[in-house]
Amino acid sequence: MARFFLKPFSVWLAALAYLPLGSITNAEPIQWVTVGDPGNTADTAVAGYGAVATSFQIMKYELTNLQYTDFLNSVAATDTYSLYNTNMGSDARGGITQSGSSGFYSYSVKTDMGDKPVNYVSWFDAARVSNWLMNGATSSSSTETGAYTLVSGDVPAVNPGATFYIPTENQWYKAAYYKGGGTSADYWDYATQSNTAPTAVTAGSTGIGSAGSTGNFANYNIGADWNSQNGNVTTVGTNGGASAYGAFDMSGNVYEWNDLTGASAYLSGIRGGEWSGDAFSQSSSYRSQSPAGGESSSSGIRLASPVSGSAVPEIDPNGLSAVLGLIVGGLGLLERRRYGR
Repeated sequence: MARFFLKPFSVWLAALAYLPLGSITNAEPIQWVTVGDPGNTADTAVAGYGAVATSFQIMKYELTNLQYTDFLNSVAATDTYSLYNTNMGSDARGGITQSGSSGFYSYSVKTDMGDKPVNYVSWFDAARVSNWLMNGATSSSSTETGAYTLVSGDVPAVNPGATFYIPTENQWYKAAYYKGGGTSADYWDYATQSNTAPTAVTAGSTGIGSAGSTGNFANYNIGADWNSQNGNVTTVGTNGGASAYGAFDMSGNVYEWNDLTGASAYLSGIRGGEWSGDAFSQSSSYRSQSPAGGESSSSGIRLASPVSGSAVPEIDPNGLSAVLGLIVGGLGLLERRRYGR
């Protein structure tokens, strides 16, 4: 069913007082961008997607193997909920290995894979990461309640007051394709702020995309050959320019789960294209739905979070002083289906 990532860190100022110091010293924060222009119009050219009534935050980058490894080491010593998929270790495009026995499992990132997007993750994995973060991101934090109450095989509706969650399809679509700057702006065809299909990136020997963080490029069409693979995932944020709101790799690299309307359902949404897909699969015109338990080398995670008065603080990995500074300053931070592979 589910699996996930991040180095433990508290996400609400009220929770900081209860966060163990050991959780802070190794923390690797998620970076967020704010998707503003609330009340924007929908994309009437593509089935009316993209209208969102309120501002929200979305992850600047796809969830990485390093972040998911931290999540696994926090909550999956026994791995009751199958958060780890063995393909993460056996497939060269996966980035995480498991060692030990049940009750004592530990997890490590493969060489050169820590900054690559985690794959072989389901909608349920993304939901459990959301719950873990909402509950404080510690080894005692529940993965079964919080943003989602996971009690059956179907996708539950997001709970009111969720502070981390899988974005709805409209939220994901807006973060990727909306031009921004007002409530009646148009939409791009691709998340690189372009109406022309991106050029496929290549990759260096460690999987860094050839484009860097600018330009109309994306990781798709089996262009990024490295680690003896004909096409592979690449370092997040190195595959061309960001969306209008500053989110990278929303075209290409791996598909990302979305929550459709946010209501209970059997299927979940996927968008954004992947390392082996064609140009159309990255475009605003492409969408698909999949059983929420599906996992593949091309499925990944990007979460969302509210903005209003509760932006996620970034925890300095060097210690508690940064946390105290955030408290004093009140600072917030912007920052599968089975595909047969």
